[in-house]
Amino acid sequence: MDLTYREKPAFVINFAAQSMVGESWKNLDHWFTTNVVSTVRFHDRLRQCNFLKKYVHVTTPEVYGSTSGLIDEKAPFNPSTPYAVSRAAADMSLKTFFSAYGFPVVFTRAANVFGPGQQLYRIIPRTILFIKLGRKLQLHGGGHSERSFIHMRDVSDATLRVMKDGIPGETYHISTDRIISVRDLVKMVCERLKARFEDCIEVVGELLGKDAAYRLDSSKLRKQLGWKDRISLEQGIDDTIAWVERWLPDLKQQPFGYIHKP
Repeated sequence: MDLTYREKPAFVINFAAQSMVGESWKNLDHWFTTNVVSTVRFHDRLRQCNFLKKYVHVTTPEVYGSTSGLIDEKAPFNPSTPYAVSRAAADMSLKTFFSAYGFPVVFTRAANVFGPGQQLYRIIPRTILFIKLGRKLQLHGGGHSERSFIHMRDVSDATLRVMKDGIPGETYHISTDRIISVRDLVKMVCERLKARFEDCIEVVGELLGKDAAYRLDSSKLRKQLGWKDRISLEQGIDDTIAWVERWLPDLKQQPFGYIHKP
């Protein structure tokens, strides 16, 4: 079978997905077509590639739903949005592939990833950009949901370690131990830009199905693969501020909101 392939990679890392949570309510079929049907077809092709040593499936903690305490990789699925359901379905399908075929899948679930170059509709670059432009940032539900924010370079390091040494069939959480509300995150950005929080935000209604908190236990990744997060939230925000300031004339010309592509 592998003779039909021009390229025969030993490792495949799949970051692809329809990933907007709130938008998934509007075009259900697009999310399920991409995240379930197309993804399962891709996996079915990959399982026939006998040159494949490891497949890293980059998935999401959204599959757990809102959590009340620290959770490890054995936590049950309780998805609360179409996006989360679509990702959980693909994860469950891969579990059957591992059991039935010995398919060499390893899962990663990362906290909220950020850093220079991120899409402008994500909370950290959006906050920075709106402060720079004197625009009000909409704070859904007052910003009381809690998250861990982790720099992309730390996530890249973790993903590489999982690709090399992760155990097939296993899941690895990628997260810092620091939990912060979205409200306090925005306040932190305001402080670093010497802006008054109250002048920069507008409180609006909560997004449908939004989970209140994710608290991921990343001790498995730390102990088994020797990973640790190295970039603090403050340092990462400063990196992103520097990126926005450097490219502000160009970023001002880009769309600030999410544009859906089926």
